Amino acid sequence: MTAPAPLAALTAESARLAAVLDGLAPADWARPTRCDPWDAAALAAHVTMTTERLDAMLDAPEPAAATVDAAAYYRPDERFSPRTNAIRVDSATEAARAGGPAVAAAFAAAWRRVADRCAAEPLGRRVTTRHGDPMTLADFLTTRVVEVCVHGIDLADALDRPRWATPEAAAVVTGLLLGAGHGDALAALGLAPVAFIAKATGREPFTGAERALAEDRGLTWLALG
Repeated sequence: MTAPAPLAALTAESARLAAVLDGLAPADWARPTRCDPWDAAALAAHVTMTTERLDAMLDAPEPAAATVDAAAYYRPDERFSPRTNAIRVDSATEAARAGGPAVAAAFAAAWRRVADRCAAEPLGRRVTTRHGDPMTLADFLTTRVVEVCVHGIDLADALDRPRWATPEAAAVVTGLLLGAGHGDALAALGLAPVAFIAKATGREPFTGAERALAEDRGLTWLALG
C-alpha cells in the first residue's frame, strides 16, 4: 500500500473534522475529553493552533537542510516539559473561551488557508518548527496529519460517536508508525487502521500479543503530549 501525499491526507482529514465541528450542538462543546483539562472546544482550539503554526513557518526563512523527520519530531524532550505542556494547555483553553462556533470557524479557515499555501510550495520546501527542528514541509505536514487524526479519535470518544479516520490520513499515520509495509502489518495484526492508531498512540492498550507483533513489524513509538 502506498501512502498518499501528506497534504492530500491533511486536507481530507481536516475537512472531515471540520464537518463534525460544524454540526456540534451547544452542549457537545462542553464534553470532557481524555486530554484533560480540555473539553471538546479546547481540544478543537488546540488542533486549530497546531495547524496555524504553518503560517509562521512558511513566512520564515528556509533552513539550509532538513535534519529531523516526522518520527523524530515526536521525541521526548523539552517539547513535552511541564512548562511547554502548561503553555499548550493554557493557550487552547483561552482560545476556547470564544465559544464552540467560533472555534469551528477558526479551524475551517485555518486548514483551508494552510492547505492553499502549502499547495503553492515546491516539493523540496524546508521549514523550521517552533521547537527549532529543520524539516521538509512534507515531513511536518505528516505530523499535522497525526495531530488532526489522533485528536479526531479523542473527539469521537468524547462525543460517544464511532471513531473515524479518512483513508488518506489512516495511510499516512500507519505508514509513519509501521513503515512501508504498514498494510501487511495491519493485516497480520487483524486491526482496522483507526483501531491500530488508537492503540499505537495510547488511546487504548494493545494486548500483549498485538504489542509484540506490532513491535516485531517495526512499530515506531511517538512521544505525545
